Amino acid sequence: MEKITNFTMNMSAPTITTAGPVTAPLFGLGIEFESARDLYHAAEKVRDAGYKKWDTYSPFPIHGMDEAMGLQKSWLSALVFIGGLTGFTLAITLEFGTSSFLYPLVVAGKPTNLFTIPAFFPIMFELTILFSALTATFGMLALNGLPRWNHPNFNWDRFNKVTEDKFFIAIESSDQKFSLEKTSAFLNSLGGSHLTAIHEDCNNE
Repeated sequence: MEKITNFTMNMSAPTITTAGPVTAPLFGLGIEFESARDLYHAAEKVRDAGYKKWDTYSPFPIHGMDEAMGLQKSWLSALVFIGGLTGFTLAITLEFGTSSFLYPLVVAGKPTNLFTIPAFFPIMFELTILFSALTATFGMLALNGLPRWNHPNFNWDRFNKVTEDKFFIAIESSDQKFSLEKTSAFLNSLGGSHLTAIHEDCNNE
């Protein structure tokens, strides 16, 4: 991980301030924008530049931001389908396995073959929904890297305004294209302000 302090790289390069202790690993570079439009167009440029590990932050959802960032369809729907199919299969196995094979008892004229399936609908439905819901919840948490007690962006004092009236982009240092000098110059060219190196440590001291 790169470590930096406040500095100016050369006469034409932007000045980078720091957020968090400089002894901590570098999380990435962040920059602030004044409007949703500025953030939207900046996101398009970051996408076109080929960065993969980055994100935008705003006080409210911005229509079309997913396309501007080049985000692909989430894998969560596939995980939910697998979870639902697992629940459905488990219900069929439990019901038919016990009623038709292990204990094929005829009770009140109930058949032990496929004709008994209407009686099994509630369990099949409930287990499909239950497993789908659990997969959606825990799959979402896993795909988003949650739970996480603190995010490095909160080391940046100005980032507190993201819930009010400011807009931000942060590119992570783990991105393959990340270069402290080139990435900072690129972010500065987007027209934002307060270019900042964000460190991992949760302390601001």
